[in-house]
Amino acid sequence: LGGNDTVEFPIKFTPKHAGCYHCQIILKSFCDIRVYEIECVVNAHQADAQLEFRTPAYQTVTQEIPISNISSEDWRFEAVLEGQCFHGPPVIIVPVGETVPYPLTFKPVAE
Repeated sequence: LGGNDTVEFPIKFTPKHAGCYHCQIILKSFCDIRVYEIECVVNAHQADAQLEFRTPAYQTVTQEIPISNISSEDWRFEAVLEGQCFHGPPVIIVPVGETVPYPLTFKPVAE
């Protein structure tokens, strides 16, 4: 391989449903056997979402946005909020198998 110790091994994966898919790839030669374990986590397709806030002038409203973790690892989210008057925690942790609400707050300063 000309000094390069890597070989590309393209894999096409076309899941029909969300879930966790496990696979073993076994490579054999006359002097070597290698086993590779592959895990693919597929989340359900998410549609774009829209939130509408209606509140009397100068009154705060909070919307709890559920974040569900169906993977096999804890998730750490960093939130970047754009736009005036919106507030929320800069980081949330969503443990495996849990749903954690992200509290998005709108605090209007004018009508």
